[in-house]
Amino acid sequence: MNGDWFRSAPCGLVATTLDGEVVEVNPTFLSWTGYRLDEVVGRPFAQLLDPGSKLFYETRHMQVMHLQGEVHEIALTLVKADGAPMPSLINSARDDEAGLIRTVVFSAAERIRYERELLSARRAAETSEERVRILQDVSTAFGVSATDEDVAESFASVAREAFSARETAVLLIQDDELVLVGGTNPLEGKVAPIPELRTTPEVAVVTAGPEEKDFPQVAAALRAERLASLTVTPLVADGVRLGILVCFFARRTEFDSSFFDLLDALGRQASQTLTRVRLQRRLAFLALHDQLTGVANRQLLELTLDDAIRHATDRNEPLAVMFLDVDDFKGINDAFGHATGDLVLIELATRLQSGVRSDDVVGRIGGDEFVAICAGADDPAAASIASRILEICSQPIVVADGIISASVSIGISLYRPGVDEAPTPEQLLVRADAAMYDSKRHGKNRHSFNGV
Repeated sequence: MNGDWFRSAPCGLVATTLDGEVVEVNPTFLSWTGYRLDEVVGRPFAQLLDPGSKLFYETRHMQVMHLQGEVHEIALTLVKADGAPMPSLINSARDDEAGLIRTVVFSAAERIRYERELLSARRAAETSEERVRILQDVSTAFGVSATDEDVAESFASVAREAFSARETAVLLIQDDELVLVGGTNPLEGKVAPIPELRTTPEVAVVTAGPEEKDFPQVAAALRAERLASLTVTPLVADGVRLGILVCFFARRTEFDSSFFDLLDALGRQASQTLTRVRLQRRLAFLALHDQLTGVANRQLLELTLDDAIRHATDRNEPLAVMFLDVDDFKGINDAFGHATGDLVLIELATRLQSGVRSDDVVGRIGGDEFVAICAGADDPAAASIASRILEICSQPIVVADGIISASVSIGISLYRPGVDEAPTPEQLLVRADAAMYDSKRHGKNRHSFNGV
C-alpha cells in the first residue's frame, strides 16, 4: 500500500486483517484522528470507534463484509486521540488475494453540520409556517371582536392552543385593578397578588420547582395545582399598560426564543386589537353623546324616544318625556363666565342623572336644555321624578368664584297608550317644551304637564 497516492490521498485509508486488526493507515487518517502510527497499527479497528459504532461494526459491518465482500456509506463515529468524536462515512471491500479488508474513511463532520443546518432550517420553516397560521387565526378571531371580552376570550383560546398550555388567563386593568376577562385562572384566590408579576415590563417565567427564589408563593401554588410553570406577558399599547396574559403549563419548564417571539407577537396583536376596539367604542359613544356633559345627544335622544314610543304602544305602558331648561342661565354666564357656565351644565347633567330612575335616559338637546325619557312613568310617577330633580338641581353649586344657586323649569308630556293616539318623537318633545314654558311663566323652578 506504499506510494504517493496512498500518502497524499484526501481521505483516510485503512487496511485491516480479515479479523479487523489494523495493518496500515495513511497520514491523512493519522492527521484527522491525532494518533501516531504505532498507536493504531496492530490494534483492532473496532477499538477506534465509540461504543455504539463499535457494536454496529462488530455485529453488522463485519458480517456483511464476510457475506457480500463489501459495504458502502456506513456511518460510524471514530474516537480521536483527544477523545473527541469524529463522524465518518466508510466504504470497505475485502481483498481476498491479499487477505485484507481495505477501508476508505471520509470525514462526515461537514455533512452532518449541513444536515443539521437543513434540519434546523426545516424546523424554522415549520415554526414560521405555524407562527403565520397562528397569527392568521388570531387575526381572524380579533377581526370579529367587538368588546374587550371578545378580544380576551379569543386571545386566551389561541394562546392555549398555540403554546399547548393547560390553561390561559387574560386579565385587563379596570379601575387600577387586574380583572379576569378571558380564560381561566387556576390560581385565583390561592395566592396573594404579586406586584412584580402584575407590572413586569417583559415576559416573566415562574417554575414550580423549589429553586424558584423570586416568587416562592407562586411556585408553591403551582405545585399545589400540579402545574409546572407559568408565563406572564404584559399587554401594552402606545406605552399604556392594558393588562397581562398568563399561560399555565402542566409539564413545560423550558422555553426557547421562538416561544417568546410568538408570545410577543400575539401580545402585540392582542394589545392593538384592544386599543382598536376601545377606540371604536369611544367613537361610537362620542357620536351619540354630548361632548361637554357626557349625556345622550339629540341623535341618541331621538333614537331612544322612537323606541320608547314603540315599546309603550306594544306593552300598553305609559311614557313620560320631560323637557328641562336651566333658569336664568344667561345671567350665570354673564356673572361668572362661559367656562363656569359649562361647569354648571356638567354638574346639572350629573344631578339630572341621579334624579331620574336607573333605566331612564337623560340627554342634552342643546344649550342649557335637557330631556329625560321615563318609560313606564304615569302622571304620579312623572311628578315624583320631576320633584326629585327640582330638589337636587336647586342645591347650591360651588365654583371657584363663589356659590351659584341654579334651578330648572320642567315640562312633562305624557303618552298613554289606549287613551292617546301614538305620537311622533317630535310631537312629544314639542309638547314637553310647551309645558316647560308654562313652568317658566308661573315662576320657574317647577314642573308642568302637557297631556296629549
